[in-house]
Amino acid sequence: MVNVDQYKRISEELMKQHVTLVAVSKTKPVEDIQALYNLGQRDFGENYVQELADKQAVLPKDIRWHFIGHLQSNKVKYIAPFVHLIHGVDSWKLLKEINKQGDKQDRVIDCLLQAYIAQEETKFGMDRTEIAEIMPKLAEHTNVRVKGLMGMASFTLDQTKIHEEFRNLKALFNEFSPVDQPWSTLSMGMSGDYTIAVEEGSTMVRIGSLLFGSRD
Repeated sequence: MVNVDQYKRISEELMKQHVTLVAVSKTKPVEDIQALYNLGQRDFGENYVQELADKQAVLPKDIRWHFIGHLQSNKVKYIAPFVHLIHGVDSWKLLKEINKQGDKQDRVIDCLLQAYIAQEETKFGMDRTEIAEIMPKLAEHTNVRVKGLMGMASFTLDQTKIHEEFRNLKALFNEFSPVDQPWSTLSMGMSGDYTIAVEEGSTMVRIGSLLFGSRD
């Protein structure tokens, strides 16, 4: 069930700060997505390839679909024709596959490199060294375009720690953003910590439960 008042409050708050709201609609029915679409929302995030493909087929074509989950290389081809932004590119192998599928579709696929900033084993992502190794190779891949970074903070109530992790991600963003074509997107912050993320420089937040209620 969509929380309309909450959506209006959050979307207005973020608009003033020039931060893009991605409504995380994983496991939510198409009716809920359509309800938010009718209120003006266009950016939606999904975690599962099959679910994303199924929803894209039946919902309005001007929705900007974000893939925010852990993407396996063998699944890229299913979303390559239409995906707006792939958030979690956590390996060179995956980036090469996205480029290959972009070439097949004759389109450039936008994506974000996922940086590992949390102190948890369960999180995916690359460290500073791995990002540094990837950067010089990007120019040879013309069907994939890196727009910035994405990261997830530790799941903790310690706000000082969350601030620190987001600050570290912003520092990586500043360090690696190309001088000639500066990155535009720093995707960090979710329902529980998006206000901290925005304070630390996020340009895109991924919010689900605050808009749709707890996960189905």
